[in-house]
Amino acid sequence: MTNVDLAKQAYADFATGNVEAVLAIFDPAIEWNECKGMPFMKGDDIFIGSEAVVKNVFMNLPVYFDGFNIAVNEIFGAEDKVVMAGHYQGTNKATGKPFKANATHVWTVKNGKLTHFFQAVDTAAIIR
Repeated sequence: MTNVDLAKQAYADFATGNVEAVLAIFDPAIEWNECKGMPFMKGDDIFIGSEAVVKNVFMNLPVYFDGFNIAVNEIFGAEDKVVMAGHYQGTNKATGKPFKANATHVWTVKNGKLTHFFQAVDTAAIIR
């Protein structure tokens, strides 16, 4: 499986709600860089380890958003990096307004596991 295939599998598993399968693709000590502008961010935007990602990111998505999903436009890679360009979509529960926000993810892959995640998202589109 290529690094791009690994990332594609993670997005496919996330889309079906198979968090256990997503976590199996993560390195146990994954470094997750979340955008500070996300509504649930309080303090540091970096989480270390799968458990921290689940608690601080994945579990907050249904608290703050209805129908949250990632629309993947393209995934490409070079060497140990994989990039996803797409959109976050859903409804912000605080405003009741639907959103479609540009989103880009940069992953680092080592030994067949996703070890680093960097997120760039148009958070203004999410919170307005």
